[in-house]
Amino acid sequence: MEEWLVFFLKEHKMTITTAESCTGGMVASHIVSVSGSSEVFSEGYITYSEQAKNKLLGVSMDTIKDCNVVSQEVAGEMAEGAARAAGTDVAVSTTGVAGPLGGTEEIPVGTVCIGCYINGKIYTEKFHFEGNRKKIRKAAAEQAIQYVCGLLKQ
Repeated sequence: MEEWLVFFLKEHKMTITTAESCTGGMVASHIVSVSGSSEVFSEGYITYSEQAKNKLLGVSMDTIKDCNVVSQEVAGEMAEGAARAAGTDVAVSTTGVAGPLGGTEEIPVGTVCIGCYINGKIYTEKFHFEGNRKKIRKAAAEQAIQYVCGLLKQ
C-alpha cells in the first residue's frame, strides 16, 4: 500500500505528513520505506502527550477535555494541524490506546482513531484492534496507510 501511496502522491504532485501518537512514527516509517518517498514526505510529528498535540499541531485542549484524547475529533484536529504545520496537501494521524494499560470501559485497549486531511477536507474513523501492544500498534499503522489510500482512490 505504501508503494501505491508514494506513487499516487508523486503522480498528482502532492505531499504528505504524519501526526502520530500511539503508533509512534510507524506510519511515517512505512512511507519512508519506499524509495523516492522524499519527493512527497519531508516531515512527520510524534505527539504522544496532550501538550505536544496542542503545541505542535494546534489541537484544542477543550477538544481533548470534552471529547477525550482518543477521539475522532482529536484525530481530525491532529491531521489538519499537521498539514498546516508541514504545508502539505495530505496528512494522516493516529491516536489510541495500545495497552496493556490505559483502557477504560468507554475506550478499551485497542481503540484507535485515525484522521486524514486531504486538500482542506477532514475524514476520521474509529477502529478497534486485538492483540498485544506490538500487534495493536502495527495494525493501526497499516490501517492508517490503508485509510489514506482508500480516501485518495475516491
